[in-house]
Amino acid sequence: MAKFDGIFDIQGTLKGMTFYKSKDGSTLIRTKGGVSKQRIMNDPNFARTRENGLEFAHNAKMGQLLRRSVRNLLQIAKDSRVSSRLSGQISKVKNLDTTSARGERKFWIGLEDPNGKTLLQGFDFNLNAKFGSIFGAQYVFDPATSTLSATDFVSGNDVAVPEGCTHFSIRVAASRIDFEASSFDTEISDVFNFALSMTPEALSIAPEAVPVGDGFLFHFVLIEFFQERNGMQYPLKNNAFNCLNLLQITE
Repeated sequence: MAKFDGIFDIQGTLKGMTFYKSKDGSTLIRTKGGVSKQRIMNDPNFARTRENGLEFAHNAKMGQLLRRSVRNLLQIAKDSRVSSRLSGQISKVKNLDTTSARGERKFWIGLEDPNGKTLLQGFDFNLNAKFGSIFGAQYVFDPATSTLSATDFVSGNDVAVPEGCTHFSIRVAASRIDFEASSFDTEISDVFNFALSMTPEALSIAPEAVPVGDGFLFHFVLIEFFQERNGMQYPLKNNAFNCLNLLQITE
């Protein structure tokens, strides 16, 4: 490390040298270091690093596919760290693959383990709006038809609405995802919109059909919040309080 003493105030990287400020305001210089990419890719001492890199890329690809399967819903309800949080859970599921060598473990093999499904079920795509804290009704979910139902649903009491909310809507989605083939088929229910009311009503929300085929079936529920003004409903606080939850995974 060198110390720069001159008339120019330089910060950044120039010809392999990085100029930066120390805590006392001095300009310091350091050369670019680290292990070369070629060594990491070929040196036996970095075998574990290569394995971790392959599995990290696999996790990212699987997470991207899952998010794409409900892209239209995810645009309405997500937080800034949803990609990294989902990738972390996918990595835990991938670790349940005990049949493949390190570096080749697969998410969909780990998902065949019941514990793998448990690791993902209940995942909230927006940590600021958790389904378990928002939806308080006694409900039944039928994975065969992807139907969310409740007998005496009270919209003004059974959903914890944020301040300023006058209406909310609920949708259910079923997505058949074949992770090995990198394909998916998603069906989304109609939008069921509710004004806040204390009158009980029957609730039954489902997509028209449940996708069939290879892979796993992912069931989602979306809750959106609105504020009515002059007879029009507007998304509340730019969707900050919307909830998207992975209810269940079936085969």
